[in-house]
Amino acid sequence: MSYGRPVQVIAVTGGKGGVGKSNISVNLSIALAELHRRVVLLDADLGLANVDVLLGLKAQYNLSDVLSGERRLAEIMVPGPSGVDIVPAASGVQQMATLGDQEHAALIRAFSDIADNLDVLVVDTAAGISDSVVSFVRAANEILVVVCDEPSSITDAYALIKLMNTEYGTFRFRVVANMTRSNQEGSKLFAKLNAVCQRFLDVSLQYIGHIPFDENVRKAVQKQTPILEYAPRSKAAQAIRTLAQKVDELPLPNNPRGHLEFFVERLLNVANSGF
Repeated sequence: MSYGRPVQVIAVTGGKGGVGKSNISVNLSIALAELHRRVVLLDADLGLANVDVLLGLKAQYNLSDVLSGERRLAEIMVPGPSGVDIVPAASGVQQMATLGDQEHAALIRAFSDIADNLDVLVVDTAAGISDSVVSFVRAANEILVVVCDEPSSITDAYALIKLMNTEYGTFRFRVVANMTRSNQEGSKLFAKLNAVCQRFLDVSLQYIGHIPFDENVRKAVQKQTPILEYAPRSKAAQAIRTLAQKVDELPLPNNPRGHLEFFVERLLNVANSGF
């Protein structure tokens, strides 16, 4: 397999639902596109897709059509805001949540179609630590762990980090605090998570920013419009653009592991190993 140019593959995850992970995935993708990056957003919540719902998009096809061989990946992508291309998952299609090896492999091979046409692939994972979540997180170059000020959020984020570290040797995680009431709250959230990780795990956590609580976010969700379009000068939108700048400055891998084809191969290997 020949390798093209490096692609930044970012898994946005959180260990639980309700932390605003999909909202961050959508708006981070748009903010990166505003920085003139070619961005594809993959809705990897294979059983309960919601990126298209957040954006009010009507997808004619989805990943189940790729798995069946009826469509190529490029054919199912939906154009989103600011030129972001969205790969819709198959919401409510039960077999998508429990892919067999062949289906997983077909899904992964499909990504070679788009390898030359993007700079960043943002992967919005499902909640929890299912096999599907683990496979996408393991294959990504960068892992953004979203936490909010709830005990269960810290607990579940730690469970995800512990699993990735002890079972798969992943040691680098970037942490985003969401729905914070102040700068201090975000720093405290990170410090809490970092303290327990440093005590029990061999990991490196980096605090990469916080998104403040903003009533505009709820209104934007109701309008099925990204916050960057609904209220571009809001505190949340400004924070997301700051986050995008930091993400854009993360180093690109300079070896074959940093190429989309290798992301595909890693996913395939994970699928075939039975996790």
